[in-house]
Amino acid sequence: MSKSPMTRAEKSWVLYDVACSAFTMLISTTIPILFRSYAEADGVSPEYASALWGWATSAAVLVMGLFSCILGALADYRGMKKRLFGLFLLLSLGGVAVLSTVSGWQAFLVAFVVVRIGYSACNVFYDSMLVDVTTDQRMDMLSSQGYAWGYLGSCIPFVAGLALIFTTPFGLNTQQATQLSFLLTGVWWLALTIPLLRNVRQIHYLENRQGKLNHAFRRLAQTFRKVRQDKKMLLFILGYFCYIDGVYTIISMATVYGGELGLSSSSMVLALLLTQLVAFPFAILSGKLSQKIGDLPMIKSFILIYIGICLFGFQLDQEWEFWTLAVAVGMCQGGIQAISRSHFGKMVPKEQSNEYFGLFDIFGKFADFFGPMIMSASAVLLGSSTYGILALAALFVLGYLLVTFSQRAEAGER
Repeated sequence: MSKSPMTRAEKSWVLYDVACSAFTMLISTTIPILFRSYAEADGVSPEYASALWGWATSAAVLVMGLFSCILGALADYRGMKKRLFGLFLLLSLGGVAVLSTVSGWQAFLVAFVVVRIGYSACNVFYDSMLVDVTTDQRMDMLSSQGYAWGYLGSCIPFVAGLALIFTTPFGLNTQQATQLSFLLTGVWWLALTIPLLRNVRQIHYLENRQGKLNHAFRRLAQTFRKVRQDKKMLLFILGYFCYIDGVYTIISMATVYGGELGLSSSSMVLALLLTQLVAFPFAILSGKLSQKIGDLPMIKSFILIYIGICLFGFQLDQEWEFWTLAVAVGMCQGGIQAISRSHFGKMVPKEQSNEYFGLFDIFGKFADFFGPMIMSASAVLLGSSTYGILALAALFVLGYLLVTFSQRAEAGER
């Protein structure tokens, strides 16, 4: 069934991953590098710059962690999903425009937090659209295709932006060229979102009613009780919190960490571009393998690789080692995110998909909050972010154990 051609709605859904993944590239590369240049030019130490970036990232994900569940519950009503998606898309694009103009590190951080909140909110609604555009049997395939094409497609505006930065045409300096690359990414993001807005429909929904907000809060209380009673779902979500913490932290803090170790910005950026290219075939491969061996065995395999990545990263001090890690991360990051998303999508009630994905996002966002905070605390208290890498390894180990317990609970229900 998964070998049949993708529908227009499925293609449009995948295309949005191509759209927003371009911004994900900026989060991992040029945005933190430009912030570091602003901060250090203003006398901020490299270690404190790492801490500031971690705190800003944590603040953004904490805000979304607090509100994503109620936003998801509201989006479950007829016609609300795309309205809320569009609202936060505008917030994100407005923030990108600000990032393209400000030059002080304080204003830059504030704009980044705004964009990150809007971007994260859009992803809650986007992830839940998976149940509207495809079937349970095709979810692994489609989720993997989304991440795969997102990684590959995001390289187009990113490479165009790098060309601007390295060649500085039209009399631009490096800072202006970098800011122009942000604006180019915003235009890409908007243009490739249009097919989703046109072709994706909210198939599963709750009927509109008066007092939606109060009703949404009551539904949330019921959902929390249901999740607590569903052992396999609860254990999976807790395990997801642990291992995705490490995944997101590695993505968001890679260039900041490398900069602290003195690695060249150009080498780090090119290495992370390689990560995107490697991630494309491996994300597709993970979707195919999960259909043969199962979602949870695939996730556990990726977690074991990430534990090795953390241990290797702990002693990292050479550029070739950063490149090696870039390849290893590329082999895993798309697959573990895609299979986690599709596995959860198979477990949730379809008409309450936003609500459940909002809950799913809470765990993901609090994980994304916790990881950078660990790295920031390590930088401030111990003078280096290096020891934070070992804490991430411990979280991956805990995530592996919880996913194993979820797998056993699922087998016991059969």
